[in-house]
Amino acid sequence: MNFAAARRNMVERQVIARGVTDPQVIAAMLEVPRHLFIEEALRAQAYGDAPLPIGQRQTISQPYMVASMTEALCLRRHDQVLEIGTGSGYQSAILAKIVRRVLTIERIPELARQARRVLDATGCGNVQIRVGDGTLGWPEEAPFDAIIVTAGAPTIPDEYRRQLAIGGRLVIPVGDRSSQMLLRVVRTGEANYREESLLGCRFVPLIGEHGWGNEGNGL
Repeated sequence: MNFAAARRNMVERQVIARGVTDPQVIAAMLEVPRHLFIEEALRAQAYGDAPLPIGQRQTISQPYMVASMTEALCLRRHDQVLEIGTGSGYQSAILAKIVRRVLTIERIPELARQARRVLDATGCGNVQIRVGDGTLGWPEEAPFDAIIVTAGAPTIPDEYRRQLAIGGRLVIPVGDRSSQMLLRVVRTGEANYREESLLGCRFVPLIGEHGWGNEGNGL
C-alpha cells in the first residue's frame, strides 16, 4: 500500500474538504505517518474516515476529529500544550509537529509505553508522557497555552481552567457517556472564561477523580 498517497488523499478529502484551513495543521497531518500508530493488521485502514481500535478497548480518533480539535486550539510555535489521553500517540505527534512542547497523560500504562515507542520512532522528542489520572491535569508544569482532552467528560474539571494561561485555549468533549458536544474554553482573565460550542462528537469516557468513576472503560 502506498501510505504517502493514502495520507494525501485523507488530508484532501477528509480534512481540507470539510473546512480545516490552518496550514500548520494540514502540514502536520500530511507529515505524521498515521499507520504507524495502529497495529499492523489494521494499517490498510489507517487513512480511512473512521476511528480504529488500538487495544485496551480504546480507539484512535477519526482523522477529521484530530484535525478539527487541533485547529480549534489556535496553536502557535512557542506554545506548551497539555493533552489528556495519550492513547496511540497520534494526536500527540500532530501537536508535536506544531508546538514547542507537548505534555500528555495516559491512564493505561501499556498504551503509554507503546505511544512512547512510536513517538520516538517518528522523531517526536518534544513529547513527555505521564501515566496517571488525567482529570488532575499536570499542575507542576502549568500554565498551559492550550489543553486538549480526547475523552468525554461529564463536566469541565476546574483543574483544567486553573491550569490554563491567560489567553489559553481548552478543547474538550462534554456530555454523557454516549455523546458529547465539543467545547472550546478561552481564559480571558484571572477569573474569566469564554465558552463556545463547536460540534457534536463521541469519545470514550474520561475516567478519573474529576471525570467519570473508575468503573467501565476510559482514559
